[in-house]
Amino acid sequence: MLKDKRFIVGAVMGVGLAGAVGVGVGLSMPRAEAQTSKAELVRTAAAGPVVFAPPPGAPLSFADIIERVSPAVVSIDVKTHVSADSLRRIPGFENFPFEGPQAPGQGGQGGQGGQGGEAPELPEQYGSGSGFLISPDGYIVTNNHVVENAEEITVKLQDDRELKATVVGRDEGTDLAVIKIEGKNYPYVQFELQAKPRVGDWVIAVGNPLQLGHTATAGIVSAYGRDIGEQYVDYIQIDAPINRGNSGGPTFDIYGRVIGVNTAIYSPTGYSVGIGFAIPADVADTVTKQLIANGKIERGYIGVTIGDLTKDIAESLNMAGTKGAYITETVPGGPSDRAGLKPGDIVLRMNGQAISSSTDLTRQVGRVKAGEVIHLDVLRGGKPQTINIRSGTRPSEAELARLNSNQEEGGQAAPGAQGVVGTAVLGMNVAPLDAANRKRFSIDNSVNGVVVTANPAPRSDAAKKGLKAGDVIVLADNRPVTSVQELQSIVTSLKAAKRPSVLLLVNRDRRNVPVPIDLKD
Repeated sequence: MLKDKRFIVGAVMGVGLAGAVGVGVGLSMPRAEAQTSKAELVRTAAAGPVVFAPPPGAPLSFADIIERVSPAVVSIDVKTHVSADSLRRIPGFENFPFEGPQAPGQGGQGGQGGQGGEAPELPEQYGSGSGFLISPDGYIVTNNHVVENAEEITVKLQDDRELKATVVGRDEGTDLAVIKIEGKNYPYVQFELQAKPRVGDWVIAVGNPLQLGHTATAGIVSAYGRDIGEQYVDYIQIDAPINRGNSGGPTFDIYGRVIGVNTAIYSPTGYSVGIGFAIPADVADTVTKQLIANGKIERGYIGVTIGDLTKDIAESLNMAGTKGAYITETVPGGPSDRAGLKPGDIVLRMNGQAISSSTDLTRQVGRVKAGEVIHLDVLRGGKPQTINIRSGTRPSEAELARLNSNQEEGGQAAPGAQGVVGTAVLGMNVAPLDAANRKRFSIDNSVNGVVVTANPAPRSDAAKKGLKAGDVIVLADNRPVTSVQELQSIVTSLKAAKRPSVLLLVNRDRRNVPVPIDLKD
């Protein structure tokens, strides 16, 4: 699974003001070995008639398919203004007073501000992507990241007509959007929902790479079920070349049916290396129908932060398997908090259906309507319980990001000049979370546990796992820790039981993180 997102690139072409970030990369590429058979030069005068012979199973040509489906594929040009927040992320501009955009003629020359302290007009930004018509009356599917924050959208058809488009609906969770152009009798294509190509079958991508306009490429289905860090989509991997500007364009099977929506590439260069990702047709069909009907997607929400039950975590809790989702936090006052779900709970089933991972739980909850009651079978302290939660409506991704940002503000400060205090446990010095330590490490009153008062011993497992002064141990072995003595007692009992590790739930910057610590001496 591709968990490292440094090289996952949205295939949208952007032109305008940008801040560049470079990543040093070391790549090991296979050497091109000499072919074992020698190529033979045949003089054209002596050569017989040229016959194109494709390999077995390959079509003679994709021309008929492309000719039939290309009229439904469109190029999308978008105009936006650069946001003040994005400009402030450029080094040196963190505190610049961006307040635009403002009316033309009110700012100073060259965008440097005008008289009277007026803010400069924010620069325009242009981008391009792809899309495809799914109805004769002008509904077009594309990616959310192509049209997000768009102030003006222009659609260019294959016959070179340019039409203005409006956004019908967007879904950040799946990165899909629907836009519309006025008119009727447009050529269109359909999603294939019955049969899907096998791994190794041919596929065709059509789109607007690098603003070149209608471009067709071919390849095969490389894999299904790729996880590139998105919660609601398991992607199709294809090796048909797609590049910046292909975002939102269709992937076709050899019958001209849409089997995916091109969305991202995996690349150290920003250009195709033969690893592209498309949203499957069944997901795209469901989401776009809801967007056309309602203009938005509503998902269930229970207000938790969750993680996978990894092998290390399962071992530290003396569990045989890794199926389930580990609750690290509940949102104060949220549905789970009100129902009694707690950090450290392990969700094994939802409404009787087994939970395989944190992503599985997120998707199952997302399919629930607001107001429905969800039954979670959880493991708490090694004992099974059932928690009944009334689902809410999932906030937008922007709202969730804002809530997370608020939680992280005012995190722990570095320790002051005081000497090292506390009791040695697991290579760490820990102390009660009294008023003095709360002030010293800027720990919120809502956080309870024992605090690490100094960086762990360099060779300890706690140091290797990244614990540091100011971290708060909230749970040990999924049991609340309210004193140093409780932590010592839990560690002693687990060592006596020959457990290899103990799971600590550690709060840092108001966020909980599960950390298994080795118990071996």
